Amino acid sequence: MAIIKTEAIVLHSLKYGEGRIIVDIFSREQGRLSLIVSAPRSERSKIKKQYLQPLTLLTMECDVRPQAQLQKLREASLLTPLPSLLSDPKKLSIGLFVSEFLYHALKSEQRNVPLFDYVRSSIEWLDAATGPIANFHLVFLMRLTRFLGFYPNMESKGDYFDMNEGTFGHITDDNIAATTVRQLMRMDYPTMHLFQLSRQERAEILQTLLQYYQLHLPAFPELRSLSVLKELYN
Repeated sequence: MAIIKTEAIVLHSLKYGEGRIIVDIFSREQGRLSLIVSAPRSERSKIKKQYLQPLTLLTMECDVRPQAQLQKLREASLLTPLPSLLSDPKKLSIGLFVSEFLYHALKSEQRNVPLFDYVRSSIEWLDAATGPIANFHLVFLMRLTRFLGFYPNMESKGDYFDMNEGTFGHITDDNIAATTVRQLMRMDYPTMHLFQLSRQERAEILQTLLQYYQLHLPAFPELRSLSVLKELYN
């Protein structure tokens, strides 16, 4: 057993039996962990109920046993408050989509500090944003591929993008127009509002991105929060 102190991002929480909760997190020091937590019974509880909401950024202390499936959370405190993410309906819908996406995409992810820092900074950016955020999830998913190992090969050339190979080239059975992918690769958070997309274009690009992930991550499922995200922009 080792007592670990780490920053962490909450991905998912699930009630477990009477008075306990299973919390899935992505931590900076240990990667993906599943924790067992006693359900908070009052405002005086060491671990507050609001700490267990998806995408909450925490500093925590937990007992980690390599052979155990569930680790014990000892203490937790807020790393960065995210007031806007919880109160703004659009940000909340995007946040729920991102948390469900990460819950599946990081299923077996080991310690990866650059990945953790990217996700954390993205969540903080979304919370602080005051301008248009409609393209946030597209930028987030595209840039996340860099940390997961299948970012498009920018040195390859061609009019089509082969999603299996992650390269630009000539048309095959499983590819899309290269312009769509190159457009995504040019976007970042500060400039994404300059890319004017219709609702249909945004939905089609998101579907393409999800298909790309499904090709590269085994058993990546359909996301329940996708319908909520689509409804938000209809």
